[in-house]
Amino acid sequence: MSDPYDLDAGPDPAALAASTPETASLSAENPVYAVGIGPGDPEYLTPRAERAIRDADVVVGFETVVEFVSGRTDADLLTCGYRDEAETLATFADRVAVGESGTAVLMGDPNHSGYQFVGKVQAAVEPPVRVVPGVSSLQVAASRARTPMEETTFVTLHRSGDVTSGLRRLREEVGERHLLVLPRPYDWMPEDVAADLLDSGASPSLEALVLERLTHDDETVTETTLGRLRALAADDDTSPFSDLSVLAVRSD
Repeated sequence: MSDPYDLDAGPDPAALAASTPETASLSAENPVYAVGIGPGDPEYLTPRAERAIRDADVVVGFETVVEFVSGRTDADLLTCGYRDEAETLATFADRVAVGESGTAVLMGDPNHSGYQFVGKVQAAVEPPVRVVPGVSSLQVAASRARTPMEETTFVTLHRSGDVTSGLRRLREEVGERHLLVLPRPYDWMPEDVAADLLDSGASPSLEALVLERLTHDDETVTETTLGRLRALAADDDTSPFSDLSVLAVRSD
């Protein structure tokens, strides 16, 4: 395992995941796969992702993620939460070290908010880690909100540690470009982002959409404005929106 890290003080495991290209893993005989499983609807699981999951001897991931793919593999399933994440990854690494094939699963696409977990997997195992991208809720949100990627600024706040740089980018681009934001469940929900943007001078009339539980049977889309969205903030810090939300702010 890697040395302990403090996500506020560093090192950030995402930096390890992004430190070098993965070209070396292309020739590896038994790489570990980090697989994006899509936004939740099994129809968005790509064939390549499904093969990496199906062929694995051991699959690791957060319990809420693993349960989506548990019926698609006979692999041993190692599930974790934040508290036992390091211990579970150590067990996963031990299994891979004796020659078993391993796959780590992440919601959506590992390239969108998944690099911290990819970095933790990479720090734990000896074989190179190969990312298998997937469809993310961000891509689905862009389709629903009709915000072309080339005209959109994307920021993920769904990460541990400091998010100051991401908030700065949103403030600089609001009104000039479309925004797609992955909120952070406990302190940067859509209404909190709206308040921050308005405090930085954004127009309260800008069109905003909160897209919840995309591709699930209970998917909902709330069409509003930045001004009305901020008004939904509650005094007790609870949010009216699901943790599985994407915020889209359309440009002028």
